[in-house]
Amino acid sequence: MRTAVILAGGKGTRLAEVRKDIPKPMMPVLGKPLLQYQIELLKKHGFEQVWLIVGHLHEQIEDYFKDGQDFGISIQYYVEEQPLGTVGGIKSLEKVLDHTFLVLYGDVMIDMDLDRLLAFHEKKSAEATLVVHPNDHPYDSDLLDTDKNDKVIAFYPKPHPEGMQYKNLVNAAAYVFSPKVFQFMEAGVKADFGKDIFPTLHQYIDVYAYNTPEYLKDMGTPDRLDKVSHAIKSGKVARRNLSNKQRCIFLDRDGVINIDTDLIHRTEDFNLYPFAPEAIKRINRLGFLAVVVTNQSVLARGLCSESDLEEIHKKMETILGNEGAFVEAIYYCPHHPHGGFPEEVKELKTDCHCRKPKPGMLIDAAERFNIDLKSSFMVGDSQRDIEAGKNAGCTTIRVKTGHGLTESAVQPNYHVENLSAAVDLIESLVHQND
Repeated sequence: MRTAVILAGGKGTRLAEVRKDIPKPMMPVLGKPLLQYQIELLKKHGFEQVWLIVGHLHEQIEDYFKDGQDFGISIQYYVEEQPLGTVGGIKSLEKVLDHTFLVLYGDVMIDMDLDRLLAFHEKKSAEATLVVHPNDHPYDSDLLDTDKNDKVIAFYPKPHPEGMQYKNLVNAAAYVFSPKVFQFMEAGVKADFGKDIFPTLHQYIDVYAYNTPEYLKDMGTPDRLDKVSHAIKSGKVARRNLSNKQRCIFLDRDGVINIDTDLIHRTEDFNLYPFAPEAIKRINRLGFLAVVVTNQSVLARGLCSESDLEEIHKKMETILGNEGAFVEAIYYCPHHPHGGFPEEVKELKTDCHCRKPKPGMLIDAAERFNIDLKSSFMVGDSQRDIEAGKNAGCTTIRVKTGHGLTESAVQPNYHVENLSAAVDLIESLVHQND
C-alpha cells in the first residue's frame, strides 16, 4: 500500500492578511484548496491512503475531504491537541505507519513524478530519502552535503556560519521514510525535522538526497501565493514535472563559467567571469535546466583529490547562490586516457564513456532529468565541447572566452563572445520558436 502523511495543521499567520478564517492548507489557489492539489497528486501516483495531521480549524479540512471517497483515496485524520512541530504528529502515528511512507507539508505546492522518487528510494535501499533542490537563496535555507552516490554526509540548518561554502542542495520539505526513522523521534515532544532530526540522522541510518528540478514552493506568504498562482497558469508547474521532457543548457566549466588558468586544482585559483552569475540566473528564469559538464583530468593526473574538486565546486555554487543563481547538477569526468604524468592515478587512466568529446555526461544527465537532448544546447569553448554536444544531438554554441578562438575542424552551430551572449542567443531562438 502506498501511504502518505500530510502535515496540515499550520495556522498560516503570515497569510492572515489574505484569509484568516481558514487553515493554511485550505488556502485557495486558482479556486481550489492547496491541499486538494496534493491529494490529487497522490491519487494520480497510486497512493491508497493519506493521513492528515491537523490542528487549527481542522473541522474545515474534515468537512471538505471527509473520508476521501470523493477523491478516490482513503483519508484519515490525526488531530493534534497541542502543536508538536513537524515531528510530534508523525511520531503519534508510529503504530499505523509500519511500512515505507511519504511525508508532505500542507503549505507547499508540489508537482512531482512521485514514481521516480520512490524508485530512487528503493534503488538506493535508503532508510530515509530527503527531496532536495537548488534554489536562488541557499544562504538562508537548510542545506545538505552528499557524496557522489547521493548519500547524505552532512546537514546544515540555517543560519549558517559566516563564510561557509556549500553545495546548493536545499531541503525541499518532502521525505520518504522507513519505519526505522521512528526510533529517532521522541513522543510528546515538540520538534522539527530540519533543526532536531536531520542534522544527525545520517550518522545512524542510510539517508539519501533526491535532487530534482520539479516544482516545490512554500506558500507561506501573500507574495508566494501570487507566484504560485502565476506559475500554475503559465504552465511552469506542470512543465517541471519529470514525467515531461525537460530542456537543458549544458555548460562547460573552465573558459565558460570561470577563467581558465589551465588545470585548476586549488580553490584559490578558481575565479568566475564577472558576467557568469547573471547569465546563469537568466538561464534559471528562462525555464531551462542548467547542468555543468566538465572534463577534470586534474584527478587522473594526481593534482588534486575528489574532495579538493568538491571544494572548488562548492566555491562556485556559493558564489552563484549569493547572486541568486544556481545549477541543477555538476557532472565531471575524472579520467584521462594518456599516461606519463608524475603523480598520475592509474585507475583513472582509462578510455571512459564520459570524457568529452564523448557525450556520456550529457546522456547521463538526460536520463536523470528526462532531458530532450534535441531541444537542448551545449555551450563550450573547445572543440571537445562542440563535438560532445553534436554527438548528443544538441545545438552547439562556442564562446570566444577560454580556448574559444583556437582553430577547430569542428564548427559549432553558433559562435558568440561569451556565456552572456550565448544566453542572449538562446533567448532569441526560444522567442522565435514560441
